[in-house]
Amino acid sequence: MKVSLKKLKAFILSPNISILVILTLASFLRLYRIQGYMTFLGDEGRDVLVVYNVLHGDFTLLGPAASVGGFFLGPIYYYLMAPFLWIFNYNPVGPAVMVAIFGVATVYLLYRFASEFFNKRVGLIAAFLYSVSPLVIAYSRSSWNPNLMPFFSVLALYILYRAVKNNNWKLFLLCGFLLGISMQLHYLAFFLGSVAAFYILITNLLGKIYVGQKGLNFIKEYLLTFLGFLIGLSPFLAFEARHGFQNIASISRFIFKSGDTGAGFSFFTNIYDVFYRLFARLVVNFPSSDQIAAGQHTNAIPWYILALLIGLFSVCVFVYNFSKLFSILKNEKKISPEFLKLSLILVWMVVGIGLFGFYKKPIYDYYFGFMFTLPFILIAYLLDFLMSRSKFLLAIAVVVFMALAAINLYGIPFKYEPNRQLKQVRTIAEFVLDKTGGKPYNFALITGGNSDHAYRYFFRLNNHDPVTIEPPAIDPQRKTVADQLLVVCEGPCKPLGSSLWEVAGFGRAEIVGEWDIIVVKVYKLSHYKE
Repeated sequence: MKVSLKKLKAFILSPNISILVILTLASFLRLYRIQGYMTFLGDEGRDVLVVYNVLHGDFTLLGPAASVGGFFLGPIYYYLMAPFLWIFNYNPVGPAVMVAIFGVATVYLLYRFASEFFNKRVGLIAAFLYSVSPLVIAYSRSSWNPNLMPFFSVLALYILYRAVKNNNWKLFLLCGFLLGISMQLHYLAFFLGSVAAFYILITNLLGKIYVGQKGLNFIKEYLLTFLGFLIGLSPFLAFEARHGFQNIASISRFIFKSGDTGAGFSFFTNIYDVFYRLFARLVVNFPSSDQIAAGQHTNAIPWYILALLIGLFSVCVFVYNFSKLFSILKNEKKISPEFLKLSLILVWMVVGIGLFGFYKKPIYDYYFGFMFTLPFILIAYLLDFLMSRSKFLLAIAVVVFMALAAINLYGIPFKYEPNRQLKQVRTIAEFVLDKTGGKPYNFALITGGNSDHAYRYFFRLNNHDPVTIEPPAIDPQRKTVADQLLVVCEGPCKPLGSSLWEVAGFGRAEIVGEWDIIVVKVYKLSHYKE
């Protein structure tokens, strides 16, 4: 059976084949040597310890501690981790693979979202650029609760659009449920919830003003969304109800209380900074401020201008086309599906960026998780707009696309050797256990900013946990003080005389062994003998 060259070309270039190729590329970039490149420090060790306990029947209603602010999130991330930790036989790479799978799913979801909102070409461009963004890839290769925010954010907004379009109460409930899950992943899901609230309000107000819709549908939609939100957040709320809503109060104080952000802080400074970094860090792979300050990039100015121009042109083209749809709405007195789509994008951008203007704390790249996909949608929309205007603009769009692809592919970190943190921690932990001789021991980690949970996880896997030294008020007979103390130093340190409780609580000691192992120094201490 003969197949014509024209049909073969059409098949190869079809959207289905193209998205399959993009998803294959995205999978490779997120899963290639993931065990070697993944981060595995104290926070990751803490999480797998909790999930290990969950898999052994010790369930929890509390999730990870926020990196700042002194409060805890909901437990949903731990329960998402659990099946992957179990499938990978308690190897911490399992949850990292889970995050990578969600990252690939986000690529496909972005394709579906942009294809339905605009066309398949926009969907393919957005999906490809998102799949090769080094910053996005970096956040898709390690187990950390904020790393799932892009998936749940774009899914929640996609469901919200369908709920508003079809006036479907089940979808409003589902949207709220997804917002509840997002709030357990990172507290800035509050901004995502605000985007949803503004979108519901604005679409109802426009319907009432220009179309003459009656009633207060937004109240019903708010109630349904809020009910779904309570269901999605219910495990965390159950814990809070039993403990006087301490974490919710801490989250509110942290977000709205003034903090030390430096003399240069202002509402508009924050907005400009966030707007610029959305395009520069995510789409154009512009280096971080730390790298610039260290003088690692001497050609930063053209790079800076490129990122700014791409961001401004993308927004200007989008706002221009939205204004035309708004004029049609006023003239025809009818809200079209296209207007609903662009309204959601606009609210997502304006409210999402605008709320950062009130945020009086340092703003890190991962805070943009609920907007990670947004700049790629706007860039793809701009390129599609240029491609449909003239051959000259088509050529410009192709050059810009190829430049973005080259910049991002060049920045992919596989050209550097993996850090092998997981292997290092396991090796050090097993070395420590070997030096205990199978006897009871106390353990201490002297470090600049890490915690000892990663080591303790492998102690747990080997069924030889260290004895935790209790204060004299709890243990007056010092039964929790073993005959030996193993100390890991992640940097220069002098364990004798250290003020760290795990060392000071052991009492007067002497060093009976010391070894250099990989990147740390291990000391073995015993009680001082006269």
